[in-house]
Amino acid sequence: MDLKNVLQLRPTQPEDLDVLFPIHTDPEGLNQAAFTAKDPTDKSAFVAHWTKCLNDPTMINKTVWLVNELVGTLDYWLLGKEPNLSYWIDKTHRGKGIGTAALQLFLKEIDTRPLFARIAYDNLGSQRLLQKCGFKKYDEGLHFANARQAEIKELLFRLD
Repeated sequence: MDLKNVLQLRPTQPEDLDVLFPIHTDPEGLNQAAFTAKDPTDKSAFVAHWTKCLNDPTMINKTVWLVNELVGTLDYWLLGKEPNLSYWIDKTHRGKGIGTAALQLFLKEIDTRPLFARIAYDNLGSQRLLQKCGFKKYDEGLHFANARQAEIKELLFRLD
């Protein structure tokens, strides 16, 4: 399947949140993401967080669509003054190149450089995705991961 012909990025809308909640609360995905909300299964907190994000003019929130199915998110946000991105692809669509293709499309819309991404040290899929899109690992640190209830190593990537 040629993903360029069937993949679209659209601005995230409030009506997308009911579809996104189960995607973002998949236990395997939560473990991979690691750095999540304190209680990622709290739907009211999820909606409140996303509502705030959707109303923040410094953020860019996109949904990833495969044909007519919402399969994930891509987000641009600031950590202090540092521009970051994050992404989440539904578990049934991971490992098929969708995340890489979606991020490549997103990077055409975001011309801010350098651009940063932070991932759990053992999220090998995210490491490959970022490297395929030109990101390079530049640092690491220890941070508390709510999804794992432990301090773990976080890898920091940068795209110049």
